Amino acid sequence: MARRVRPGRSGAALMIALGTLAAACAAPGNNSPQPQATSASPMSAAPACGSAPITMNGYFETGFPLPKALTAEFTKQHPNVTWNIREDQFAVITQNAPRVLADNPPDLMRLPQVSELVKDNLLKNLDSYAAAFGWDKWPASQLEQLRLGQGGRPRGEGSLYALGLNMSMTGLFYNTKLAAQIGMSTPPATLAELDQALEKAKKAGITPILQFNGGATGGLAFPLQNLMASYGPTAPINDWIFQKPGATIDTPSNLQAVQHLEKWIKAGYFQKDVNAVDYATMMSRFIDGQGLFMFNGDWESGNLDKQMAGEVGFSLMPPAQQGGKVAAMSAPLTFGIAANAKNADCAAFFLNWVATDKRAREIGVEIGGSRPVGPADAYMPDVSSDTVTASTLAAGADIAKDDGAMDFIANATGAIYAKSWTPNLQKLVAGQQTPEGLLKAVQSDYAGQLEGN
Repeated sequence: MARRVRPGRSGAALMIALGTLAAACAAPGNNSPQPQATSASPMSAAPACGSAPITMNGYFETGFPLPKALTAEFTKQHPNVTWNIREDQFAVITQNAPRVLADNPPDLMRLPQVSELVKDNLLKNLDSYAAAFGWDKWPASQLEQLRLGQGGRPRGEGSLYALGLNMSMTGLFYNTKLAAQIGMSTPPATLAELDQALEKAKKAGITPILQFNGGATGGLAFPLQNLMASYGPTAPINDWIFQKPGATIDTPSNLQAVQHLEKWIKAGYFQKDVNAVDYATMMSRFIDGQGLFMFNGDWESGNLDKQMAGEVGFSLMPPAQQGGKVAAMSAPLTFGIAANAKNADCAAFFLNWVATDKRAREIGVEIGGSRPVGPADAYMPDVSSDTVTASTLAAGADIAKDDGAMDFIANATGAIYAKSWTPNLQKLVAGQQTPEGLLKAVQSDYAGQLEGN
């Protein structure tokens, strides 16, 4: 879902881009304190970082503070482990991933869509770590999106090739002061009520929706996928993202969703310069009170609680019909281990620590704003009920109840986001693409990219 950030009022580009992997296991480096098992041979004991000095190499996302906060706390608890962290914008990570994993393999890396990385044996198979640490006993939904079949397809089944730092989720943030100005005291319960709120905001001189759609990451994919969830079931969307045979994005309900998005565009519900706005600018404008709604993820909850305390609400996208089930882009913040990582055991130990350590889970909620992954009965920190973080955590429970989690449509292939969704959504804004043409173009690009895998 996505991309994600928030180093302050400006934030930095992010996306909920998920992935999963399947790769041959490589031999451990000299710093690995435990013998490295292959995917076929179980480990005799759970890996650890040992007591000898280790420098972990990380490749993380610029401006996204959660991973670095976790590595800092990890070093406090394990002083022999230090971190050498390189950071890039998510779009750059997406472009660089194959070369970095092959030429300078990091121990831990923020992953883009990774079917191709698995196919090229660039990511480590984590099955033996899952057995050693008991990850297979966690709720299956936390790992499903991170499993891939042999050769990188399909997703959703097979071996485990990545782990999430948390379970992120998208929806609608809204400015409560601006909502009060149009008489909106509670979030819209139906898509029609949302349309009414947008119309009232426009008439009141308030920008109805602040969204990013500039550069290589088209942010209108966020409201589009939410509209897809309002109009139709999530299973076919996940099948398409997971590259299931015969899956298509060009369906009648998805056409309704694109048509609804086009209606919002033509009605002027997005800011006029939406095609020139990046993620950081969107965040800055929302924090400055320049718009009513923003489609974004719970990774911003902690940031908004600090920057706009008591002035932000959160709601899941309302269904088209009253009382309908809710759904959302919901996926792990995905990290993996390079196939040839020098300190793979320590990296796996870190991932397990993130999910099970009390302070790590507190950081995941306080800074990440999302529910940490891990055992079903794992510790959950208390959150004040009057915060947006409390609202996003509660929404996550509603998604689980309705089985409404979807991966992000940008994650169907490694190139589909930058080379198909983004340009076609930008053309839709410019009046150079139709809803029908958009879905057909994306499906054609998808099929061609699968053939090239």
